[in-house]
Amino acid sequence: MHADAAGVEDLPRHDAILAAEVFATDPVRFGGIVVRAPAGHARDAWMNYLASLLSAGTPLRRIPLHISDERLLGGLDLSATLAAGRPVAMRGILEEANGGVIVLPCAERLDPALASRITSAIDLGAIAVERDGFARKVTTRFAFIALDEGCSEDERLPSAIMDRAALHIDLGAADAKDFEADPVSRSRVTSAASKAISAMMPPDIIEVLVETAAAIGISSTNALLQALHVARAIAALNDRDLVSEADAAAAARLVFAPRATQLPQCQEPAPDLENSHPNEREAPADHDPQNQPAETLTAATKAAIPPHLLETLRAASAGRSRKQSSGKVGEKKKSEKRGRRVGVRSGAMRTHSRLNLVETLRAAAPWQPIRKVAQNSTDDGTGRRVLVTSSDFRLWKLKARSETMTVFVVDASGSTANHRLGEAKGAVELLLAECYSRRDQVALITFGGRGANLVLAPTRSLTRAKRNLAEMPGGGGTPLASGIDAAISVCAAAKRKGQTPCVVVLTDGRANLNREGKSGRSMAEQDAVDASHDLRALNVATLLIDTSPKPGPAASRFADAMNAKYLALPYADASILSGAVKSTQWRSPAL
Repeated sequence: MHADAAGVEDLPRHDAILAAEVFATDPVRFGGIVVRAPAGHARDAWMNYLASLLSAGTPLRRIPLHISDERLLGGLDLSATLAAGRPVAMRGILEEANGGVIVLPCAERLDPALASRITSAIDLGAIAVERDGFARKVTTRFAFIALDEGCSEDERLPSAIMDRAALHIDLGAADAKDFEADPVSRSRVTSAASKAISAMMPPDIIEVLVETAAAIGISSTNALLQALHVARAIAALNDRDLVSEADAAAAARLVFAPRATQLPQCQEPAPDLENSHPNEREAPADHDPQNQPAETLTAATKAAIPPHLLETLRAASAGRSRKQSSGKVGEKKKSEKRGRRVGVRSGAMRTHSRLNLVETLRAAAPWQPIRKVAQNSTDDGTGRRVLVTSSDFRLWKLKARSETMTVFVVDASGSTANHRLGEAKGAVELLLAECYSRRDQVALITFGGRGANLVLAPTRSLTRAKRNLAEMPGGGGTPLASGIDAAISVCAAAKRKGQTPCVVVLTDGRANLNREGKSGRSMAEQDAVDASHDLRALNVATLLIDTSPKPGPAASRFADAMNAKYLALPYADASILSGAVKSTQWRSPAL
């Protein structure tokens, strides 16, 4: 299928095929390609299709997430070293991939340090290794395929990888049958590989690409250079010596659209020529027919912006948060007990430490001859003995995502208490159903009368929550300070357990009882402000929902004191309240 022959409905499939063909013409020139797709038959079929386009004998190496530096860059061959009784070097994957391609599975989870090592090797074209006691440089000219499974919005590809990948595609709606090896495509790629570098790029096409990049907020000159290379390759694939507007449009879809940081500005409305003065009916001075290709290319690029990115950009243009998640996730933290393996470190063995046996033996291997001589060790007939000391211990570095706890603090005072409590009950039940799948917890605190009550202790049990929420008393005064104090106590306990708490306060802000339960609006408000400052010092994400029929400055004042996001919802029902909580991006606020 030629670059200018695809219909609108076939465009995503066509771009996936086109990207593979462009990449195969000269992988090293394009740096890399980002493939956003879940693991499955469609992605495997696309990978097989790309492999069929590469030159015969092109190295293709897969890099695991938790690869060691020795295996990546080259280092000690453990088995050969133990067998020979002396250090034996081995080649690293980057050296083995010279002139070929490396595959980065689950690239959205790639450790920034590992990404930095890979991109440094790409930029320098060589890495330093030690061989036979001498430092040497080995050539590492390779490209990469970054597989982004896109499971979670908070997991993004490292910026270094994104910037060096010329091509970006999304296989979300693709089918395995779309990507079948084709001898014709292979011959096209072989022919285009020698023609792409010499394809002519008209100055007006370069200007159009620059204007398109600026219109969608791309300031990287690297992205512009990549688009020029891609446009030349597309022209060569279509057996053209001159880059056309269609080639530039396809290049903009593949290079610019996934990197957009803003939506193109709307054009000014056309002047009303019918009611204007005859002398004013001439074309505006700033109207230039030559701008039409730029407008067309910008519109085509905007249409190709991925849906998940488009929604984010629309939210940003409306003044909302640029990153909104459908749920909440806990903070990432280092852990010794459980979590995802993110590397290896040296250290002493403790109760919950996890030993990396291979890396421990690798660290001990070079020292075996010296240690055996020093300790006069002999072979006891059971095989070669490996002497390991505490300095050789290599432990797994684990990173776990902490459990999230949402603490509802509900004003249960006054004549509208039943209405607010009904909202809270419905919201908690809706959130609990989603929290169950994420193993998050929910707690509920009500304040009214003379103090605050922990009506629902932290739980993820939907049955228990419904039972405890069935009957909650309301009415009386408004001890806001007591409610906030109770939330601080629950959040502090959650933090001690390694959880990530966040607080949702529903109140009209009209505090009239102080911490001791005594009446007096001024003293009650001062205590509530002090409690808000204490909650702010705890550094937890907080949302204050003003439930007053006519929202005013009272609740807003407390939101500022606790550094909370303020939301006025005087007539919110359970679903609206639940949506407001879910759409909040939970972050630890700055102190």
